[in-house]
Amino acid sequence: MVARPSGGSLVRHTLLVIVAALFGLAAGVGGYTFVYARGSSYLTDDPAACANCHVMREYYVAWQRSSHRSVAVCNDCHTPPGLVAKYATKARNGFWHSYAFTTGDFPDNMQATAHNQVVAGASCQKCHAALTQALTSVAGETPSCARCHGAVGHRMRK
Repeated sequence: MVARPSGGSLVRHTLLVIVAALFGLAAGVGGYTFVYARGSSYLTDDPAACANCHVMREYYVAWQRSSHRSVAVCNDCHTPPGLVAKYATKARNGFWHSYAFTTGDFPDNMQATAHNQVVAGASCQKCHAALTQALTSVAGETPSCARCHGAVGHRMRK
């Protein structure tokens, strides 16, 4: 004779199976996506990783032709300093980029988020500190580099 689980035990068993199946599905889809999208490349400082996505290819090519190529890689300008802040920003951007490209919900002319504008602006000011300090003393406020130099590093040449 086989013992049947009681009502509460059956519910727990069913919930456990459902949770395990959902976890397995998430791990499988996540693993496949990580491999397919070359996820480990995003853990490096290799600028070619940014060109994994076809919409970034022309920005990558423009960076290769820019004066910044010899002094900065993508992470120098587009992630904040510090290990945790850097990878938190990369994870946040990676999630939203993946979401946008999977759903097709992104504008033709991509725009940086407010957070990413702050990160890039701080990077400009870090590398060009003497110039920004001089401009600040004249203007009375820290200048916005992107206002005049928004295409620096990614200027598209036709």
